[in-house]
Amino acid sequence: MNLLTIVIPCYNEEKNIPLILDRFQKVLNRKDVEILLVNNGSTDQSKAVMKDLVPKYSFANILEIEKNQGYGFGILSGLRVAKSKYIGWTHADMQTDPYDIIRALEILERDGREMLYVKGKRKGRSWADQFFTMGMSIFESFYMGTFLWDINAQPNLFPKSFFDTWENPPYDFALDLYAYYQAKKQKIEVVRFPVIFPPRIHGHSSWNTGLKSKWKFIRRTFDFSFKLKKELK
Repeated sequence: MNLLTIVIPCYNEEKNIPLILDRFQKVLNRKDVEILLVNNGSTDQSKAVMKDLVPKYSFANILEIEKNQGYGFGILSGLRVAKSKYIGWTHADMQTDPYDIIRALEILERDGREMLYVKGKRKGRSWADQFFTMGMSIFESFYMGTFLWDINAQPNLFPKSFFDTWENPPYDFALDLYAYYQAKKQKIEVVRFPVIFPPRIHGHSSWNTGLKSKWKFIRRTFDFSFKLKKELK
């Protein structure tokens, strides 16, 4: 059994998939880590690229989802089939270095506690993106009644036993908020570590395409926050 399964949801990431696999090949100096690439209903050649490349990498596997049902759905599908002691996810856009997965796993191992949530803290972002993150963080912290900062930072790693406690997690980008909040709610120690966050190398974000998309993201996150807080009463 692997010690860690890291889920990477891929939606139209045909150009980034070879880069992800190549980078993991260079930095993965251990045999107890599984990389689970989730083809999250891609409409480009991601499926064909995965089918061709993944068999060449002993640490990688594929999970196919025929129809895209959301960012969170792809991640949750991968987490549910993972068998490892530790599980988690990161993005496929190469804005988070795959080596950060190894750094996060080493934090889990060094700490030794049964329950620990390890999450990146983004550095090197544009002023506009930092301002957006600050506004969302301040709102969520006050509204949810606990400190929540840089909610969408990657990677996210934690014990499988923590995931087994989740009830009705969201299928969209609110999954990052849900997981982070659940850790705080259950009084699980959250360890943040700095990760460099450069621009995408290939492709385009499926949601961050301008002010209009940011507003839609804010509305969806706020709606989920209201629903989550209501369910806790």
